[in-house]
Amino acid sequence: MPRLKAAAFLAGCAEAEFGVVAEKCDIAPSALSKAAVTLEEAGYVRIRKGHVGRRPRTWLSLTEFGRTAFTAHLAALTDLTERGRAHTPTETPEGNAP
Repeated sequence: MPRLKAAAFLAGCAEAEFGVVAEKCDIAPSALSKAAVTLEEAGYVRIRKGHVGRRPRTWLSLTEFGRTAFTAHLAALTDLTERGRAHTPTETPEGNAP
């Protein structure tokens, strides 16, 4: 789940600092680190390291390939949800399924 949370967060921005992603997604830094490396190896995430003053920082961003894959994943989930709704009985005003 940390990979999906991180990808969803990164889909909403160009780039985010590692600590911000961990905090906003409620992911332990160690879990986010592992997820980020896995996503980087798959070509979905870019990890950029640098400094702000003397302090080391790490930034994460989705690659174009990652954005495309995330969009396709959301489309597949939406399709599954719509199929599920199509096969779920609707309730009558009395609260009973027809």
